[in-house]
Amino acid sequence: MSTQRLVMVWSSADPEVARNMVFMYSRAAQKNGWFDDVTLIVWGPSSRLLTEDETLRSEFLELANGGVKLMACRKCAENLGVQEQLVDMGVESIYIGETLSNFIKEGRYVLTF
Repeated sequence: MSTQRLVMVWSSADPEVARNMVFMYSRAAQKNGWFDDVTLIVWGPSSRLLTEDETLRSEFLELANGGVKLMACRKCAENLGVQEQLVDMGVESIYIGETLSNFIKEGRYVLTF
């Protein structure tokens, strides 16, 4: 059986999308073993929201404790002036375009929010 990997790309600045879709599904997919590996990428406006909303930030970081791999688009974070905050949170912040392209080429399931 092949490895089932999920990549979730979160770009929405809407906190309800974060709570009721992105975080909820990431947590459930990891906890219930629906995928062997779950990665959540913070991209664009979501990176600013994450640094401004303390409750969301706490919920987001709990995902890592549950086994979800957290990543962020470094260029977006730089453009929005939140790169240092993401790094201080312990989020892997990289220029994500090539990495996401490789995830797709590997056949990972990709969901965007």
